[in-house]
Amino acid sequence: MAMTAAITVLAALSCSFWAVSAQQCDIYNGSWVRDDSYPLYDSASCPFIRREFDCQRYGRPDHDYLKFRWQPADCDLPKRWAGKKVMLVGDSLTLNQYISLLCMVHAAVPNAVYNYTRGSDGTYTATFQEYNATVVYFLSHYLVDIVREEMGRVLKLNSMSSGAVWLTADFLVFNTGHWWYTKGASQSWDYIQDGQQIVKDMDRTEAFSHAMQTWANWVDSAVDPATKRLFFTGLSPSHYNGSEWGEPGRTCAGQTEPTSPSSFTGGSIPQQVIVNELLKVKAKQVKLLDISYLSQLRKDAHSSKYNGANFSNDCSHWCVAGLPDTWNQLFYAALIA
Repeated sequence: MAMTAAITVLAALSCSFWAVSAQQCDIYNGSWVRDDSYPLYDSASCPFIRREFDCQRYGRPDHDYLKFRWQPADCDLPKRWAGKKVMLVGDSLTLNQYISLLCMVHAAVPNAVYNYTRGSDGTYTATFQEYNATVVYFLSHYLVDIVREEMGRVLKLNSMSSGAVWLTADFLVFNTGHWWYTKGASQSWDYIQDGQQIVKDMDRTEAFSHAMQTWANWVDSAVDPATKRLFFTGLSPSHYNGSEWGEPGRTCAGQTEPTSPSSFTGGSIPQQVIVNELLKVKAKQVKLLDISYLSQLRKDAHSSKYNGANFSNDCSHWCVAGLPDTWNQLFYAALIA
């Protein structure tokens, strides 16, 4: 697939930059504070908004979830963007982040002329002509390949054929995790191949780990750190189990405020632990955007029933505007550090 260097963050606005240097500040250590200047944009004015994330349009009655800002303990986050180039690669939660990013770009340059298309492979492309900029989301549920063979669809844990396309970008942001435990009609493969062995199924956490090894090996062998910068967005949590925040039997439905750190008992996401350990020994050029814990505190920020995709209670995806805007602020903070 031909493409230019993918996502370009266009805005050249005044920013609230670091109060202290990046070396002195852990931007993932902090708390959610109310800020009535939020949200950063009005979702009703964003032409890229998708119905499954558009909570206000689909009837969410409260606005408090829009009024919380992530505040690192020892510094501030930038509110807006300066020109950078990036490609986002991943599943529908990466699409959630991508749509947020486009809305932030549009809020920064609302009069920019653009062309927005969707490819047959699920790739989205927004081209801003006057900036000669192309903004791309690349759909990949697992990062590794699914190949249709005579026996059926095979998830190949040791094969990753999309790398050449990804390398057309200057900055790359990866994510996977949401689909690894899917079963039944929603499962997008029939067999798993691990090395020479093909099986009907295997331990999903182990499969995830092997796929991440393949991705890390590709990073180390194919990516020149002098010309590319790579990021991995941490695992996004769901909120179907109220016992994780002291409300057994509850879900994200009807939640209007973040969970306090003292009330959260959910623990680490297993796949995130695997990613954390992997990046200590391989793919060391990859910067982790460690959004998992701060997102675990946002039981209030999901689409829930306020979506246009007929999900009765979506506690996996997030409202836009909303939490994914913070992910993008953290990404930009990491990018300029």
